[in-house]
Amino acid sequence: MRVLHFFKTYWPDSFGGVERTIHALATGARAHEIQSDVLSLSQNPVKNTVQFDGHAAYKAKQDFNLASTGFSRDVFGKFREMSANADIIHYHFPWPLMDLVHLFAQPDKPTVVTYHSDIVKQKALLYLYKPLMFKFFSSVDHIVATSPNYLETSQVLRHFKAKTTVIPLGLASDQYPPAEDEERKKWKSTFPKKFFLFVGVLRYYKGLKYLIDAARFVNADIVIVGKGPMEAELKARAKALDLNNVYFVGSVTDQAKTALLELCLAFVFPSHLRSEAFGLSLVEAEMFGKPIISCNIGTGTSYVNLDGVTGIVVPPADPERLADAMNCLLDDAELRASYGIGALERYNTHFTAEQMVSDYVALYRRLSANV
Repeated sequence: MRVLHFFKTYWPDSFGGVERTIHALATGARAHEIQSDVLSLSQNPVKNTVQFDGHAAYKAKQDFNLASTGFSRDVFGKFREMSANADIIHYHFPWPLMDLVHLFAQPDKPTVVTYHSDIVKQKALLYLYKPLMFKFFSSVDHIVATSPNYLETSQVLRHFKAKTTVIPLGLASDQYPPAEDEERKKWKSTFPKKFFLFVGVLRYYKGLKYLIDAARFVNADIVIVGKGPMEAELKARAKALDLNNVYFVGSVTDQAKTALLELCLAFVFPSHLRSEAFGLSLVEAEMFGKPIISCNIGTGTSYVNLDGVTGIVVPPADPERLADAMNCLLDDAELRASYGIGALERYNTHFTAEQMVSDYVALYRRLSANV
């Protein structure tokens, strides 16, 4: 069987949460005798095809980007050519151009779309896009939501429940080997005090301004890993509040991230808007047996982090409640240990890459059998 994954970005141009999910599916499916290809856009494609961990990443030339949507004339022909050689076409939503490409090409192959997120920020454009989006979802064979929470709360998915199932995202623990001693010593000396850890792209919906505000009331360090468009604003906010316990370390190596996950007291994830549909960083924290603090935004974050089992869930955009939760974990080693055990158990039972791949492979085969 051959599966074509289609999304706006992919390695080496970008490797965020959606791209990591595609990578896990492409690499994991090989054990089930499934060959995967990935088609995405690139502003400057050095090659039309790049080999990556046993699968091919094909590139179409991006002409321009508007409202986080890449546009390309080249991709229409490339998709038509590649879809003709595929047995299953796997779309990754949202990306409005993808809907157009699908409807123009009208592939005669089974189609599945993973619904990674609602469109939250571009509300005016969403009004114009909605007819195209609904036509796209009506025409595909199957939709996958990443959590039951998102399926229940998405105003889009509620119209397509009859052909939607839930397959949670997963990560492979063997991609996260223990940190080397030197790496651990380096970060231990950098942050000798107890610290809370955040890992992610510094975007508007991550709620980091509320975490910075909460830092005023917490007697522990807060280490923020990642870069992004909000970085300058967040640093300015921390400086204006004269905080000496908030540290921006930028992008780090995989070994450094592992060391920080091993060393942190707990993981804090203050995303406050529905743009945070799942939060793969939460799965990473659970893999390392870390208690979690996150916000109740009606998405998969509260499916990954179960309040009172794997950590604490607080209202969004509430620095005082966020600080209370951090202080609760800071003061109670027994509670931290209990949540840490619950976190590791939940990862092993719900969020392994092996389980995610197995569920998708079963879906691919059901769709193929119905052709």
